Amino acid sequence: MAMDNIHIRNKRASFEYFILEKYVAGIVLTGTEIKSIRNGKASLADAYGLFENGELFIRGMHIAEYSYGTYNNHLAKRDRKLLLNKRELKKLAIKVKEKGLTLVPIVLFINERGLAKLEIGLAQGKHHYDKREDLKKKDSQREIDRHFKR
Repeated sequence: MAMDNIHIRNKRASFEYFILEKYVAGIVLTGTEIKSIRNGKASLADAYGLFENGELFIRGMHIAEYSYGTYNNHLAKRDRKLLLNKRELKKLAIKVKEKGLTLVPIVLFINERGLAKLEIGLAQGKHHYDKREDLKKKDSQREIDRHFKR
């Protein structure tokens, strides 16, 4: 796989949450982790962001062990530090504490310089009826597309 087409999406994020704001953060990774991401072996399904001692971490992101890794291989579900500037970190920490919002990963990608980046969203949870609305819209759009393809 070429580096520029690695876009690992969290499909559940837009279904489970309203995304209010988006940020692009760098990730602190080990050598075998970046190699696994370049092979497309990562999942954002159960991941979320949390603050510890003023630093932002992503928890629950699964990066499969590198197949050619030796005893130096990484743990698949370890916490990984996210890199944002101080102003953004303070702003996010306040919003997460006060308003009951959460941080969810949206897309894991590799930028043009070959660095792994994670797009995270400041999100508010959806209620059950909101999810049903989304499903109805999706079904009606599918019907319209099916009708016009003929």
